Amino acid sequence: MPIEEGKVHPTRSYLICATPRSGSTLLCEALTNTGVAGNPKECFESLKVSGLPRRPGEYFTSFESPEIAELLGGHSRLDTRQTATQSISNYADYLAQVLQEGTTPNGVFGAKLMWGYFDDFISNLWDIPSYREMSPPHLLSTIFPNLHYIWVTRSDKVRQAISLWKAIQTWTWREDESPTNHLNHQKRHLHFHLAAIDHLVQQIVEHERAWQRYFDQSAIQPYRVIYEDLAANYETVALHILQYLDIPIPDNLIFAQRRMKRQADRLSEQWVDHYHRLKLQQESAG
Repeated sequence: MPIEEGKVHPTRSYLICATPRSGSTLLCEALTNTGVAGNPKECFESLKVSGLPRRPGEYFTSFESPEIAELLGGHSRLDTRQTATQSISNYADYLAQVLQEGTTPNGVFGAKLMWGYFDDFISNLWDIPSYREMSPPHLLSTIFPNLHYIWVTRSDKVRQAISLWKAIQTWTWREDESPTNHLNHQKRHLHFHLAAIDHLVQQIVEHERAWQRYFDQSAIQPYRVIYEDLAANYETVALHILQYLDIPIPDNLIFAQRRMKRQADRLSEQWVDHYHRLKLQQESAG
């Protein structure tokens, strides 16, 4: 991609590798709030077949359940939004835009990736002729200069899956201080479904194993972040990542206001308890 004068171009990059509801959005906010670690967002989630992010049913393509399909049909929506990739003539132009918008004036770029669409992302990059023959690790290190990997996971996979199941039903993927972001929860009745949550637990585990294989096969040692540590030590974890990335930390660094709110609520706790009770009953009966 040609270098354009007057624009910021990254000299240091990182990718946050994640699974849904692992704390990756909270981590992106923490790093963004430093003001010196890029503007990490989920920019590459468009699926090859649709050009859109995953929709509710696409989390269950390998799990046939008429009951879940009917349930999600009531909570789905026709997504007619024009995505950024659809509004730009080719993926090279979109990539250039993402690199520009995701880079802070000190030359640091950040973004996050989910394993669930990793292959689609690589396939989109292979559509750019100059990248067509590259292996994924070589490709990413070519596009993102001085690339570092950050891998965020969540210890409690059941809570993660329940959070994901709620988000799939409400289409609410983050909560900030705006009261309008609570409307989906208020308007929709959420359904507990043991098989759906079990499926999502397994999917999360499988996607984490896939990330581990990618790192092992590529001889990559990612920086590990555990969601539970991040939630308890938000600024400290972010500062440790700045050190890992070798980003100079200003003496007068003040984090911008934290806007994200914890999405787990009383219903989440009830579902966690109910899930574990049902699993114990299954084990006793088996």
